[in-house]
Amino acid sequence: MGKTDNYKVILTPGCDEIVEKKSRFIANVLPVTSVQEAEEQIAAFQKKFWDARHNCYAFMIGSDFGTTRFSDNGEPSGTAGKPILEVIKGAGVTNVLIIVTRYFGGVLLGTGGLVRAYTQAAQAGLAASEIGEMVYGKRYHLTADYTLINNIQYYLRQEEIPLENETYTDKVEYDITVRMEDSSRIVEGLTQKTEGRLGIEEIEEGYFAF
Repeated sequence: MGKTDNYKVILTPGCDEIVEKKSRFIANVLPVTSVQEAEEQIAAFQKKFWDARHNCYAFMIGSDFGTTRFSDNGEPSGTAGKPILEVIKGAGVTNVLIIVTRYFGGVLLGTGGLVRAYTQAAQAGLAASEIGEMVYGKRYHLTADYTLINNIQYYLRQEEIPLENETYTDKVEYDITVRMEDSSRIVEGLTQKTEGRLGIEEIEEGYFAF
């Protein structure tokens, strides 16, 4: 995976449920960054839903989508964990855990029905989550005189770049995060707009949520 490859992550966890022939399927979608964190969350949810028939899950970790695991947790092989994982892959999301808890409603669904139900529950959980894109870029710290504020803010608004960590003392200071492919152009643009009087310091390079 190159530094230009973007990937998606969960910004805000989500939860939703579907009912299929009286069985409840509750999907919880959580951000995780390691196998240990995923396992701790799985254990916590198995404790929380201790009275459920099944707590099936799948997770994917790494910007290269390299670590995947899934479990049918007592459902017929291939009817729960794998369909949940397929939903994750289809959404292009990583560093994510989806746990689908099933409360049995007394009616057998058959393998096809189970695959469909676990797939729909996982999709509903993802739809209830906030997904963001991780993009490789640079973060800059800007230091300016008050006379430059209007020019800076106008330029950044046009470029749709939000101001972060604004502080006002004897000077004005901001942080901005810029996509890698835009970084040189933005720095040049800011320098021109402020006639070279803006202090621009690169503070970080890496993946950021956009």
